[in-house]
Amino acid sequence: MEDCTNCSISAILLLIILTKMVIASQIPTTLEGPFQPVTRRFDPSLRRGSDDLPMEHSRLRKNVTFNFPEQISLALSTPTSMWVSWVTGDAQIGLNATPIDPLTVDSEVRYGKESGNYTEKRSGISLVYSQLYPFEGLWNYTSGIIHHVRIDGLEPQTKYFYKCGDSSLAEMSEEFVFETLPLPGSGKYPARIAVVGDLGLTSNSSTTIDHLIVNDPSMILMVGDLTYANQYLTTGGKGASCYSCEFPNSPTRETYQPRWDGWGRFMQPLTSRIPMMVIEGNHEIEPQVANTTFLSYLTRFSVPSNESGSGSNLYYSFDAGGVHFIMLGAYVDYNQNGNQYAWLQRDLEKVDRDKTPWLVASWHPPWYNSYSSHYQEFECMRLQMESILYQYRVDIVFSGHVHAYERMNRVYNYTLDSCGPVYITVGDGGNIEKVDVDHADEPGKCPSSGDNIPEFGGVCHMKFSFGPAKGKFCWDTQPEWSAYRESSFGHGILEVMNSTHALWTWHRNQDIYKDDSHGDLIYIVRQPELCSVGSMHFGS
Repeated sequence: MEDCTNCSISAILLLIILTKMVIASQIPTTLEGPFQPVTRRFDPSLRRGSDDLPMEHSRLRKNVTFNFPEQISLALSTPTSMWVSWVTGDAQIGLNATPIDPLTVDSEVRYGKESGNYTEKRSGISLVYSQLYPFEGLWNYTSGIIHHVRIDGLEPQTKYFYKCGDSSLAEMSEEFVFETLPLPGSGKYPARIAVVGDLGLTSNSSTTIDHLIVNDPSMILMVGDLTYANQYLTTGGKGASCYSCEFPNSPTRETYQPRWDGWGRFMQPLTSRIPMMVIEGNHEIEPQVANTTFLSYLTRFSVPSNESGSGSNLYYSFDAGGVHFIMLGAYVDYNQNGNQYAWLQRDLEKVDRDKTPWLVASWHPPWYNSYSSHYQEFECMRLQMESILYQYRVDIVFSGHVHAYERMNRVYNYTLDSCGPVYITVGDGGNIEKVDVDHADEPGKCPSSGDNIPEFGGVCHMKFSFGPAKGKFCWDTQPEWSAYRESSFGHGILEVMNSTHALWTWHRNQDIYKDDSHGDLIYIVRQPELCSVGSMHFGS
């Protein structure tokens, strides 16, 4: 009798493939849009938020000796190079915090393709920063030593083993491993890109990160508002969603900088093996003396600003396989006569859609938003930049800021347009400010024109002069450009399949223990033959 073991295996594999094909055929695509707007209400059985994790929590507290590396993180530099960053030494906080000399510890990374065999060595820079408040009762801070080393000559889709630290002090980290991404022009893409916004350090944040780890991404896109250090009180040791309520007479908004250290430890299990690309949000502004802003963000993160020609860590671009990412700064000059816009134009002109067919942009506050919170807050930025992103056919835009999930139909200038980007808001990673549930189109929920004033830039609130909302500030029903919205904490996963199809999935925190459960699922489809760069196309 013939042995049919192989026959059985083939039958099982065929069944799996057919099952996946059936599932895929049931997933909608943007080609079927524009979709009728859908709203999924907040689940009343869930809490709208959770408390901040205390500094003594096991995921936040320091568990290494003085000069031993911690808060280890990776970031893409070029397709063949990677940034490795970490912290040594003890930060200080109090009225008389004294900076450590950053030159007392070397910045060294040893790496190679085999475990324990480090054939390459690179050195980098080290620095400290201080957050200063010359006001009675507010505490100053000085960081530990922050190290940044760029390792290069990396091969695509290859595993590398590395240690970082100072070998002369016998203070080297344990071994970590990462895998490089495909090269642009190879026809390959990162397997899974995780997208997270407004993360913070709450119990919900923990669930988001645990859920993200299960989904095994190859890269993380962090779209602003990372630690919420400026929502944490220096005195009292508890989270505060309203700083002005707690300190009504404070001359400046104090930020509790040890939360940055806690966040670095909290993220290390991910960021030590997966590159994380960040862009600043409003909670990273952190003003201090002499009008200094963004110092924590600028010092702690390496981004490819020089590599992309921007010269500013507040906006830059990078390639990941066949995807070109543009990271824009909403809290730095975005006007058409400014440096950021000039750089953006140069960057877009250089994009080769044969090598990087997908063009993805990201910044913190969304331009399209139907929630009451932050409604029309960044109209000025939209008016300055939307046309050039449309001209060069940006495919997807990711933002945060609004603490809810929302995916738009393809849109340009508030008009449905099959060549406009798909805008997606993911500002609900787990922050202390709770999930947003009110929509601007609901009775009594439309904010006044004096609400939602941005922390940077002008105010360009407008009444609509066209469409279903003509003559009004808010729509009466969910806007036609809002395809799907729901109030839930979570993260997204983008899986680019080929040059025209990418699967987008919204993973809600409450579904972490359920198989194949999600809040939103759609194939985003490019149409390069219809939407060529530079051509104007209006209508759906």
